Amino acid sequence: MFVDKAKIFVKGGDGGNGIVSYRREKYVPQGGPAGGDGGKGGDVIFRVDSGLRTLMDFRYQKHFKGERGERGKVKTMHGSNAEDMVVRIPPGTVIIDDDSGEILADMTTHGSELVVARGGRGGRGNTRFATASNPAPDFAENGEEGEERWIILELKVMADVGLVGFPSVGKSTLLSIVSAAQPKIGAYHFTTISPNLGVVDVGDGRSFVMADLPGLIEGAHEGVGLGHDFLRHVERTRIILHVLDMSGSEGRDPYQDWITINQELELYNAALATRPQIIVANKMDMPEAEEQLARFREQLAARGDETEHQIVAMSSLTKQGVQELLYKAADLLETVPETRQIEEVRDVAERKVFRLDREEDRSFKVGKENEGFYVESLYIEKFMKRVNLNNSYDAIMRFARTLRMMGVDAALRKIGAKDGDIVRIGDYSFEFFEGSDFYYHE
Repeated sequence: MFVDKAKIFVKGGDGGNGIVSYRREKYVPQGGPAGGDGGKGGDVIFRVDSGLRTLMDFRYQKHFKGERGERGKVKTMHGSNAEDMVVRIPPGTVIIDDDSGEILADMTTHGSELVVARGGRGGRGNTRFATASNPAPDFAENGEEGEERWIILELKVMADVGLVGFPSVGKSTLLSIVSAAQPKIGAYHFTTISPNLGVVDVGDGRSFVMADLPGLIEGAHEGVGLGHDFLRHVERTRIILHVLDMSGSEGRDPYQDWITINQELELYNAALATRPQIIVANKMDMPEAEEQLARFREQLAARGDETEHQIVAMSSLTKQGVQELLYKAADLLETVPETRQIEEVRDVAERKVFRLDREEDRSFKVGKENEGFYVESLYIEKFMKRVNLNNSYDAIMRFARTLRMMGVDAALRKIGAKDGDIVRIGDYSFEFFEGSDFYYHE
């Protein structure tokens, strides 16, 4: 089974907690703080592996969580950082943030990496907080939580040659006779509902990867039929083999089919209109195929297109013209740089790559609720988890000083907060003391 889209959850490892510890050595009176910092949590990293071809693994495992950093140690020793979690993905994978729809990266090169969930920083031990006024602090930080998000993975097939055309024109049969691939073949439309890949040996020392892509119908660029599930794979191919049923066995006009398919490709992505293309006149063993081919050539000539397209007459049943097609495809590939295989993601004005060093948003919002007040800030709530307010008066004082420096006290006073009022921040409630600007945990 070919799986080309998956939704997964990723979470960086939490940082290890810092510890409270003091020097206790013989003959060393009043030993100072000696609590070590916690280790950093492991990142979740996507790495491209050219040996993979599908997203099948993500069908069974949908959660990826980095390891937690080690807790700090005594004698100011740092806890160990956690190992990063490396997740292998096939080339051609587009990584999208599920919440924002932001495209984080378009991964195409073997070995390239992207950090999708950063591990949390380790908490600082009490040694870090010693000052002249407080030489022996009795608090330490908890480790920072790792980043977490839902990710959508979309795979665009990385193939040299893509077979396109209406359903039932013989694409799957052609792939089956030129490679070891065994696509599903049947006498009905949409036999192929997902791409099939096969390695083609031309016979003269050359080879290439061919993809049998799902059948296309009119309106596909708007999502009709298999729609975008088909078209996003075409973007990855270096050349196109446009397969036509030259016998007209289902009452369709080969020339009109050719026009329709090309219009759908161009409407989806204008760059596909310039993609090198070989026209494969298939089913030439059928009655009236020769007459249809002659008419097709005349129609192309009337448009002035005949010299711009190579036409290969063949039959998958009798294998007539198959070897000639392989030679022409291999010759054409030699003229097309491999960089053509890598396409920019459509509908994105500016490609964004997820970066670890982005600045933290320290904004906050204050307001009135019931008989008290509230403060909303992701930064403050995150900071509260690290400070560990339940254990230490020193920690509470540090928290209060931080809020004052951020301007939270002044903002609350401005909207009417006074001595004794209750202020809610996240799951905690505090009393506001106007005279000292401190918050005390209830």
